[in-house]
Amino acid sequence: MSKSLSNILIHVVFSTKERRPFLRDIALRNELYRYMGGISKKLNYEHIIMGGIEDHVHILARQSKDISLSDWIKELKRVSTKWLKTKSDDYLMFQWQTGYGAFSVSQSLSETVERYIAGQEEHHHKMSYQDEFRVLLKRNGIEWDERYIWG
Repeated sequence: MSKSLSNILIHVVFSTKERRPFLRDIALRNELYRYMGGISKKLNYEHIIMGGIEDHVHILARQSKDISLSDWIKELKRVSTKWLKTKSDDYLMFQWQTGYGAFSVSQSLSETVERYIAGQEEHHHKMSYQDEFRVLLKRNGIEWDERYIWG
């Protein structure tokens, strides 16, 4: 086969450091998502949708064949942090948390995940980020230690 083909969908979730609500401004948040989408495209990660609220982001993306998941997220966080700090002195202390959650998504469930990400504002009227993340971990069969997942 002369060309490698894949369709590996990944749902990624990460928060601001200490879940500080840096992303309250919806217009800036949407601009950040567009910027992160551009970064992803340069790294051959096709983002399908990004969403979240003031203290975290969800991304549904098609994994690249050229760069690892961890390298993509590391670069996404690094470049977006640098960019956000140029927007205002209010963001000079901005940081993403060091870790992330990444969950595989079957093509048959991708629309469900897209709706879930699009509905983050409404969803978080009922559930905190920490509770949401615990549910995602449990649904995906991931064991965790509370001491290490919130950094």
